[in-house]
Parts: sequence; structure tokens; C-alpha cells
Amino acid sequence: MSCNSDTERAAAASASQSSSSPLLTPQDHQSAGAPAAEVAEPPVFDSSSSIVTNSADNPSPPSTELEIPIVWPPDGKLSLNWIRNLMSVFDWASRNLEPTQLPDVFPVEVFDSLVLCASKILHKEPNCVAIDNLGSESTVVVVGDLHGQLHDLLFLLHDAGFPSENRFFVFNGDYVDRGAWGLESFLILLAWKVFFPRSVYLLRGNHESKYCTSVYGFEKEVVTKYSDRGKHVYRKCLGCFEGLPLASIIGKHVYTAHGGIFRHMPATPKRSKGKKNRKIAFNSEPSALSIGSFEELNKARRSVLDPPWEGSNLIPGDVLWSDPSMTPGLSPNKERGIGLLWGPDCTDNFLKKFQLKLIIRSHEGPDAREKRPGLGGMDEGYTIDHIVESGKLITLFSAPDYPQFQGTEERYRNKGAYIVLGPPNFDTPVFHSFEAITPRPKANAFYNFEEVIDSDEELDLASMVTSP
Repeated sequence: MSCNSDTERAAAASASQSSSSPLLTPQDHQSAGAPAAEVAEPPVFDSSSSIVTNSADNPSPPSTELEIPIVWPPDGKLSLNWIRNLMSVFDWASRNLEPTQLPDVFPVEVFDSLVLCASKILHKEPNCVAIDNLGSESTVVVVGDLHGQLHDLLFLLHDAGFPSENRFFVFNGDYVDRGAWGLESFLILLAWKVFFPRSVYLLRGNHESKYCTSVYGFEKEVVTKYSDRGKHVYRKCLGCFEGLPLASIIGKHVYTAHGGIFRHMPATPKRSKGKKNRKIAFNSEPSALSIGSFEELNKARRSVLDPPWEGSNLIPGDVLWSDPSMTPGLSPNKERGIGLLWGPDCTDNFLKKFQLKLIIRSHEGPDAREKRPGLGGMDEGYTIDHIVESGKLITLFSAPDYPQFQGTEERYRNKGAYIVLGPPNFDTPVFHSFEAITPRPKANAFYNFEEVIDSDEELDLASMVTSP
């Protein structure tokens, strides 16, 4: 089995750019500052063009229009048509098949091949990827939490335009959990990563972990869909999660990470020879927390299923779980039990220290923001949390009408959003808000959303696995 070569990807780039123009442009739908339009009908993907349209009904397409079941290319090289078909098949299956029938359209052998190809690419990337191969015709699309909302992801890809040599994507984590189609959403992103590894970057979110996926539904989703092979598929997904980078620097001036900034970790004293049994106490919460360096970030051990909340490897947990605050200073995030809280002064110091102008993070949907005094809500899919001398801190959330399953009658009805960064400096965000695609296909939740209605708070840390 082989994966796409750079030459073959380059040859497909122009085809991707020309054929991926969305029928509904951001201006036609909802764009920066534009009022949101109601989407009254469910989207239907014409498998010949994979363009979002609206139809009064959603009949099952003839079998000749979609290539089902999906097969892995004999040469192991993905094509744009293969990915288009993948997206269309997943959309069709979500509307016409039971979850247990997913292996009929996406066999486990194809899953194994895709995850293996993607994992090989991801594991070679550093903890913090540098996206600096940008030109005068380049744009960078930054996407926040998706949470298994497949149809909103499909709309977003068409609205922003498919990845290409000049259209880069940075996905900021939380692809799975809560929504009913986390697996399909994640697989689509892995396919784009394999096809355009230097244009598509998948960062890790706190939900790409064993703990969160066991609580918020992804584990049960995978086991339900793949039955006797479900545990195998789930283990492969966890292994792939471990390889996801933690952060990115876009065009030298924009830092993106799921949760946010991270602490400096004091060096652990080395044991003296002949004193192997001496215990060394490590102070996981030093009296004066300070901002860490990118050298420390890149040296952190990211290949852990659940980032620890104590010990000598706290940086991954900080990057994935931290939250901004309006209170100055850097402190432990006691509400979540892991990560940090940081104020506007820390945002300013972080930007100055690393000559940055913008932080884009995600991690907080409307359910979290309603409990955060002083910080904006998530009605538009984004908030500008800190405006300081050196730049800005933005929270970006790309799952509209979230969560899909809610234990209260009154829904948040938030919009989702994505950010476009353009030349020359790629540090001025242009926001694109969008409504949820409605109605969603009917689906059952894979977790007890009546009991788990809060946003990742009150964690049962004892059940999380701390890796050394």
C-alpha cells in the first residue's frame, strides 16, 4: 500500500481549485457581518458534482451515482473524485442507512488503509507545525470545534472552498463526540490530509482522548457502527489521535491551538549515580506560573491518550484544556481540573514574547460560555476575548446549533464560524458565520446527554489515565 506522492498531489491541485468552487458562496449564504439566512431544506449532494444544493425532498440516489462500497485505490493514491465520493456517500448513508450499516459502504479494510496512511503523515509532524509556505495567492481557513456534525462540516468545506495548493486549512480539534457522525467527520478530514498533507493540518482537541470519547459518545458510536470490529476501529482512532499535532504557527504571526497557551516547566533534577531508589518530588503547581517556550512545546510528549494534569508533562494538557479569563494572571484551571486560566496580560505577554499578533483557539461552545462572566457568548460562532496592545485573542467554534443532543427544550441555536486569513501578513481575521444545516437526519445519541449536559466540566480525573 502506498500513499499519494507530492507530484501527484500537485497535479491534482488545479483540478481541486477549479472544481471546488461552492455553489453557495460565503456572500450568498452568511459572511462576515452579514445576517444569517435560514436554511429551510436539507442539503443534497449530487454525487457527480458534490455541490451543496437544497431540495424539497431527499430521495435515495440511484446506485450508479455513488460508488458503493468505497474501495481503497489499488495504487493506494487518493484522488479528488475519491474524496468527493466519500463525502457524498457519508451524507447519503446518514440519511438512508442505519448506523450499523456503515461497514457496508465503508469497509473496515478501507478504514485501516486510510488511517495508516494518515497516521504516517501525522506522526512525522512536530508538536507545533509551521505553516509558512504561503504566497500572494494563498488563503488559510481556520476551523474550530466540529463535534461530529457531519452536515455542517460538508457545508463548511463547500462554503470556504476545498483545500488546494493555495487554500490551506487548519482544523483546531474536537472532531468527535456529542454529535452522531464523529467517525465520518474524522475520516473525511483524514482523507483530505492524505491528499493534501501540506495544505491541510489537523490539530488535536481535548476530545481526541480516551477519557472524553468514553464519556461523550465517540467510543460507543464506533462500536455501534462496526459491531465486532468496533473495538479494533476505536483503538486505531485512538492511535491516530496520539499523532495529531498540538498547535500551529500560521505565517509567523498567528498561533492556533485548541485550548490555548501553556506553562514553563521547570527542569526535573537528574538522579545521581548509585541512588536509583531516591524519590524526587516534582512540584506540578509552582508558586509562580510563567509562560512556556516553543522549544518546550515541541519537546513535550504528545503521544498520550489522556494528557496528565500532574507531573512533568503538563504542556499537552495546557494546550488542549486551558481557557482565557478576564482576570489578570496565570493560574490553574480549577473548574476543569486540568490546564490553565490566563488573563489579558498573559495574552499580551505571550504575543510580545513570540512576536505574534493573533491567538486563535476553540474549546468553548455556547454551553460553556454561558457560565463565563465577562466573556462573550457563542451566538455568532466566535468571540474576540482579549484586545491588547500586541494583538487579539479569538475563540472560534464551528459547530452551529450545538450540541446536537441537548437535555433542555430551549436550544442555544448558535451559529458556527470559520476564519479566513489572507495575504500579505495572514494575521487579519475575516469571520464567516453560518447557520446549521436543517433539518438534520434523525439519529440517536451515543451518550447519555440528559446527564452529561455541561461542557467538559466536573471531570472525573481519577478515571483518566496518567501516562508517565
